[in-house]
Amino acid sequence: MKTVNQLLQTKGHDIWDIHPEASVYEALKLMADKKIGSLVVLEDGKLVGIISERDYARKVILLGKSSSETSVKDIMSRELFCVHPDQSIEECMAIMTNRRVRHLPVLLDEQLAGMISIGDVVKAIISDQEFIIEQLENYIVTSST
Repeated sequence: MKTVNQLLQTKGHDIWDIHPEASVYEALKLMADKKIGSLVVLEDGKLVGIISERDYARKVILLGKSSSETSVKDIMSRELFCVHPDQSIEECMAIMTNRRVRHLPVLLDEQLAGMISIGDVVKAIISDQEFIIEQLENYIVTSST
């Protein structure tokens, strides 16, 4: 069973963040530049929220607001679901499914240690399943000879 820490070792610990007073436009530009779907929102080094493309679509575009005149703090998700490095990928998938979130900040001793997405989790699960299938196929081949 793969852990968040193992996933981060492969993926990396890069974290992209933005300040709550920044404009939504600035957040969108950073997400586009980094090819990511969300940013953690930090104030004085403290995690205070997450802003995602989904927040933008639902809280700016659909309400007819301007992304350059709306602050990140006005649309960010404040209810955070975080994980720690020792948690399993399966636990993360359950949190994401049950809480309907696509991104989970990773905290180690209350410090931000990384961020994982639903794509990272699915990729890790598929990789684990492919490994198991390969091992079973090897077992079948060696057992039948």
